[in-house]
Amino acid sequence: MKQRLRAMSFMRLTILASALLTSLVGTAQAQTTLRIGIAEDPDILDPSIGRTYVGRIVFSAFCDKLFDIDEKLNIVPQLALSHETSADGKEMTIKLRPGVKFHDGEPLDAEAAKFSIERHMTLPTSFRKSELASVDHVEVVDPLTIKLVLKTPYSPLIAQLTDRSGMMVSPKAAKEAGDKFGLHPVCAGPYKFVERVQQDRMVFEKFADYWNKDNIHIDRVVFLPIVDATVRLANLKSGGLDLIERVLATDIKDVRADSRLVLSTAPELGYYGLTVNIGNDKAKGPLSQSAKVRQALDLSIDREAINQVVFNGEFSPGNQWVSPTHPYYQKAFPVRGRDIAKAKALLKEAGVTVPVTVDYMIPKGAENEAVAQVVQSMAAEAGFDIKIRAVEFATTFKQAQAGEFQIFQINWSGRIDPDGNSYIFMRSKAPQNDGVYSNPEADKLLEDGRMTSNVAERKAIYEKLTKIVLDDLPIIYIYHRKLLIAHTTKLQGYKQMPDGLVRVVGLKFK
Repeated sequence: MKQRLRAMSFMRLTILASALLTSLVGTAQAQTTLRIGIAEDPDILDPSIGRTYVGRIVFSAFCDKLFDIDEKLNIVPQLALSHETSADGKEMTIKLRPGVKFHDGEPLDAEAAKFSIERHMTLPTSFRKSELASVDHVEVVDPLTIKLVLKTPYSPLIAQLTDRSGMMVSPKAAKEAGDKFGLHPVCAGPYKFVERVQQDRMVFEKFADYWNKDNIHIDRVVFLPIVDATVRLANLKSGGLDLIERVLATDIKDVRADSRLVLSTAPELGYYGLTVNIGNDKAKGPLSQSAKVRQALDLSIDREAINQVVFNGEFSPGNQWVSPTHPYYQKAFPVRGRDIAKAKALLKEAGVTVPVTVDYMIPKGAENEAVAQVVQSMAAEAGFDIKIRAVEFATTFKQAQAGEFQIFQINWSGRIDPDGNSYIFMRSKAPQNDGVYSNPEADKLLEDGRMTSNVAERKAIYEKLTKIVLDDLPIIYIYHRKLLIAHTTKLQGYKQMPDGLVRVVGLKFK
């Protein structure tokens, strides 16, 4: 009862705070303001350093990329007009859009594009390094043309440029700010940065010199981090928000029944999984030391039961880094059924003492906690004692990088190329390989998958990789989400893309 009262009190305070912000923003300049409720507070707002999904949602409002995707996953121009790859696959020439300016008025020309890509490649703290690892150097061909010269052919390169690796930052602002750039980022998107109050709000205002300004109809965009999905929905219903991301699957019927709301959906490109700390587990627990123990944990989990219990059957059980509907899904390795007897036998073969205690870190949030509790209950039957530890979202990434976990339950929003869902998490020493997994054979296959654009050849490579990964289990894949975005009927022109981003260009209020 006390817990319910605290939750209700928090909800009222959140709605009040949101309404107050709305009043302040709306009356100060009599502007139209789009208020977006997001599930977490992002990490740093620097496209070279940022690594969170929610950060990508915020970036989409102010940091355009060289290329983008459409509803059918086709790659389309954004800050670039076109690209051409040489016959040997080792050079990509990119033509830039003329007349583009950064938010500080500086021109986006070939020198600026070269600077941005090189910054992604060389900044010591950059998470884009592995995404652009095949790029040897960048050449300026003419004022609006650059050439990426590669060390080896790299088929996912164009796909990488539809995301943070393709985001352009102002060289002037980046040089002046140094490692503080993320505190006041300057890009070339539809809105420019105004302010950020940690755990409270991020405010952006329309950029008057945006290259596509005729399609910008709203004056301000405000992102409000609200961890509790129930509170986000309550704010949307009360008028304190205009759009929310990550509606609970259990709230789908409620949203659809409300005539004032619209639910937009799309299948997500990524996965939800359990990253296992194999190479950086300070306690050297059984999970990190034995693949059999990891296989036992995998076999203790009923993925379809999680889908039904937590998500009303709305999501898709999975066991790979792409969903069963993806062209690169390996049908030779279907989702394993739950097998408690075999799980217990594997623990016995591994020679471990049961119960096997596991430190299980999750980001705070109702769905995260619900999934963890179901996994905890299922795994207990096989001989695991899972200790759930809920941590503030951004902090989980710091602890993951420091190796302060044994399992990290986390979602990856996904990329259009399968390399984007695998390489950075499984390649030895890759920047987001938080579990410090290392397998030379897997490394070679990951590299081979980047070398060819032939679909049949790549599928054969990834089939071999899938077998290794399902044996080693550096990540135990659980399911693939359906993107669930709700907004008020007053907001017009919204389209949900499979990458999960909230695109603000073209939106207007009726």
